[in-house]
Amino acid sequence: MILRAKPEPVEVDPDKCALIVVDMQNAFASKGGMLDIAGVDIAGASAVVESIRALIDNARAMSVPVVYLQAGYKADLSDGGGADSPNPRKELALRLMCSRPELKGKLLVEGTWDHAIVDELAPRAGDVVIPKTRYSGFADTTLDAELKARGVRYLFFTGIAANVCVESTLRDAFFLDYWPILISDATMAAGPAMMQEATFYNVEQFFGWIIDAAEFSRLRS
Repeated sequence: MILRAKPEPVEVDPDKCALIVVDMQNAFASKGGMLDIAGVDIAGASAVVESIRALIDNARAMSVPVVYLQAGYKADLSDGGGADSPNPRKELALRLMCSRPELKGKLLVEGTWDHAIVDELAPRAGDVVIPKTRYSGFADTTLDAELKARGVRYLFFTGIAANVCVESTLRDAFFLDYWPILISDATMAAGPAMMQEATFYNVEQFFGWIIDAAEFSRLRS
């Protein structure tokens, strides 16, 4: 079927689609989580949660696989990158825990509240949950294998942050010859509004297509 997308309509096979839910964890979407602690405005997060909840309900009703990406580290941070890795110098949770000792072991560490997916979007039996330790969901994970095993070619992206982990994963999807489609009202950037606009521009011009949540519901129409 053909979806009304930007910058032009895109044809998808409804039987080869998956909904990708990127990092909808307390760290990114909840008051008291990592982004909030860092001073990032998360006022728009509740609307994103509600939009994604409706999308997940639609996806399950349409038998479209729901794939969660969940960022996080082991308690000893051994998978965060060592002294020769740039990750600890740029990834926000690692930086905050290094600079503020009272936060050590509390941000994006497996088993913590910060690491957990928000209650409203809790995965169910049959959903796929992919843990990751880098911005992209394809970096040293089983994501590509899980998608290929299900015959998926068209990926619908949601989540926080649009300009970091969502865009990083979407770009890698494009490089791997998936068809990336960003759902505009189911994402939020970390930072000022221009960051969201920049991601939209990059996707439209170079890496994929953009639709709204209402258009996703037409997949099985």
